[in-house]
Parts: sequence; structure tokens; C-alpha cells
Amino acid sequence: MTSIPIAQGDPAHLLPPSWKTQVTAWLAEDTPSFDYGGYVVGEGERTATLWGKSDGIIAGRPFFDEVFTQCGCTVEWFAQDGDAIATSSHDGGKMKVATVRGPVRGILLGERVALNTLARCSGIATRSHELVVKLRDAGYRGILAGTRKTTPGFRLVEKYGMLVGGADAHRHDLSSMVMLKDNHVWSRGSITDAVRAAKAVAGFSVKVEVEVQSEAEADEAIAAGADVVMLDNFTGDGVKVAASSLKTRWQGKHHFLLEVSGGLRADNVEPYVCNDVDIISTSSIHQGVPHIDFSLKIEHEQRIDNLS
Repeated sequence: MTSIPIAQGDPAHLLPPSWKTQVTAWLAEDTPSFDYGGYVVGEGERTATLWGKSDGIIAGRPFFDEVFTQCGCTVEWFAQDGDAIATSSHDGGKMKVATVRGPVRGILLGERVALNTLARCSGIATRSHELVVKLRDAGYRGILAGTRKTTPGFRLVEKYGMLVGGADAHRHDLSSMVMLKDNHVWSRGSITDAVRAAKAVAGFSVKVEVEVQSEAEADEAIAAGADVVMLDNFTGDGVKVAASSLKTRWQGKHHFLLEVSGGLRADNVEPYVCNDVDIISTSSIHQGVPHIDFSLKIEHEQRIDNLS
């Protein structure tokens, strides 16, 4: 696995001002009252090494840093978000990723929260990167996107991991884009009425996407002014036929993007690869994803007892 390029700029600059309060809440959850272990170790200055112990893509540095900042520690990194961990190329099968310095109590206060966050974010970046590579190798030139099936309270970290891994984060919340799914359409009465109602309040700056189950429904959505049409739960052959037909029929009449979704994973996505499709979306890059293995070890001198 090779390092992946990050677009110009630091991905940490994407984060909103409020994100640090989430870190405060994580720490409060982990130590809601007394820190008994902290009493044992005290506040002597120590150094700990962060080791990467399984192959993958690093993602989540800002969250890791903020955990330790709030615990009175500093972090020195030897890798960037987007860099690859290749354990086989390092002695002992592990890679030195960072050094944490500060009061030993602070290091241990932040250890588990920081590791859990980094491990999950890196796992999402790794799975995203692997699927992007698979699709490119299959000839797909469009966008791989995640979904809104994220963990409540942890969405920002998961979406960050997708971006570092080279995937599109799709919409972040209900305010980011109007997505009219089957329940919206059934509740409103028709695709046309649902799109018109959405356009009336969303204005010019918010896109409207419609989930459809057939080519006829796609035609209705496009005619009503949908910006994105999602072909949901089509077969691979069905996607290719419908996508080609829709792009040909509406060429020069109305601009729209075609998205394909519905249970797509690395082991079944190739039949859906078609460059008439603009977006392939999946929750498989962030749900049930293996974590990357990290450990944080405090440096110490071996104790030798003198026998007399």
C-alpha cells in the first residue's frame, strides 16, 4: 500500500470551530469522576511512542492532537494524514508514527480516546483508498462517495477519514442537500410534487437528489428538475442500460448527475462500473470497517535490583 496524495492544503483546515468540544465530551465520557490511575502515576514528565502495527493509511491526526492538547501534552509526528503504514518494511513489524510528551498522567488520560479515534479514522481512510484503487483499476473515472449511515456523535471523524482516503464524503447532514427517498415521494404523492416542493424552499444553492427504482421514475425526476438521480438497487446490467439510455435521451436538455447505490462493496461493485454513472455511493467504506492497529508505549528504563 502506497502513500496517497492529499489535495493542496491541510485537511485539518476543513474542521468547524465546534469540533474541539466533541473531544472534550469524549474525555469527559472516559473519565466522568476520579482518575484513579492518574493518582498512581502522578505528573512526572514522560515520553511515549505511537506505533503503527498494521498496514493502512493514517488519518485522524487533528483529533489525536487535540486529545493530548487537552491533557496537557504535545505530539510530534513522523507521518502525515494520508501516508501509508507498511509494517513489513520496518524492524519488529511496526512503524514509529509519533511521539507524545507531557505529564505521565496526561498521557494515560488521553491514550485510549486518542488511539480509538485514530484507529477508526485510519480504518475508514484505508478502506476508502482500497475501493478507489479497485474502481480506477476497473476503468471507472467517476466519484466514489460514502453515505450518511455514520455513527451518531462521530460523523465528523468518519467523514474526515473518507476524504483522507480519497473518497467523496457525500452530504454531511440533512441540511447539506435535499435527498428525496422513497418515503418522501410516497408521503408527498409523486416525484414531481416532491421535487417542486423541495426546490421551492431549497433555493438555487442546494442540490436536490431523488432516489428512483426504475428508468421511468428517473425520467420523471429529471423532468421535474432533479440535480442528482440515484439508481437504487438496480442490477449491474440494469444500471448500464438505464444510465446509457438516460444520458442519451436527456443530452442537451437538462444537466443532471447519475448516482448508483444499494449494497455495493469491494466484492460486488465491478459489474456496476460504467462511466455513464457519475457517482458510486456505499456505506461499506465506513460501516464495519476493520481498525488500523496502533499502540502507545511510554519509554522507560529497565529496572535492575541490586542483590546484596
